[in-house]
Amino acid sequence: MDRFDAMQAFARVVETGSFTKAAQSLHLSRTTVTQLVQQLEARLRVRLLNRTTRQVNLSADGAAYYERVVRLLADIDDAETSLSGAAATPRGRLRVDVPAPLARLILVPALPSFHARHPEIQLHLGVSDRNVDLIDERVDAVIRGGEITTPSLVARRVADLSAALYAAPAYLAQAGTPVDPHDLESSPHHIVGYLRARTGTVLPYALRRDDQQRQVHGRYLLAVDDGNAYLAAGVAGLGVLWLPDYMAAAHVANGALVRVLPDWQVAPMPLYVAFPPNRHVSAKLRVFIDWVAALLEPVAPVQTLRPR
Repeated sequence: MDRFDAMQAFARVVETGSFTKAAQSLHLSRTTVTQLVQQLEARLRVRLLNRTTRQVNLSADGAAYYERVVRLLADIDDAETSLSGAAATPRGRLRVDVPAPLARLILVPALPSFHARHPEIQLHLGVSDRNVDLIDERVDAVIRGGEITTPSLVARRVADLSAALYAAPAYLAQAGTPVDPHDLESSPHHIVGYLRARTGTVLPYALRRDDQQRQVHGRYLLAVDDGNAYLAAGVAGLGVLWLPDYMAAAHVANGALVRVLPDWQVAPMPLYVAFPPNRHVSAKLRVFIDWVAALLEPVAPVQTLRPR
């Protein structure tokens, strides 16, 4: 038994949920894949998979073993793609976590072009605004808006997202149109609060007009920690929003949102791709970062390079 082949067959069965699908993806016969997994179980003296006529499920031992196998296979793949010859064709699995609105509106619609260029990269896209532990969760990189405050991460700035304040017409009809940033801190106005992932506190709004600067801690009835929920709350009329323009554009066009306090500027939101400093920047991660930067450059170019 080739142990590497057996581990690869086992991992593919888990990921596809089927011996037949695993065999097809590995270009092997179903019998060969079955034998490899059986030989692996015999060597380990544990049952890794619970099989029925309809489905294949991990046993408790299998689940623990799978986590280790995935890490080992990923490390082997990174070692191979770090070689100059292999790097010419980036391949393997890439795990990236991105904010939900960015994934829905920009990244996912453009992925066919990425996969056409890099067909051997298998992308696992986590879509969330949560705080991801890149080491424990074996995530290769995260894309996040705002300054990266975690000193243990290396970050490349790939965009500056222009932003402004917006509100739904129904909200403005009820609360009136704010004429000064401080209006958002007193009745009858509200903002929709956005919760910081690490602290759970509501993000303040930093506004600027000529030489005036204001930091607004608005009143809120609702605070959320997800970009899509935040946008939905504003469209529903629950308060004023601080939005990157790419998130607001379609809703402004159809009349669901209106820009407010247009004389006040919101500082652009820097967007970073961050990864652990001890994680080898593989060819697949490098081409993904370059692709994201090129994708965003026409709509959100980096305005001022600030040292990190």
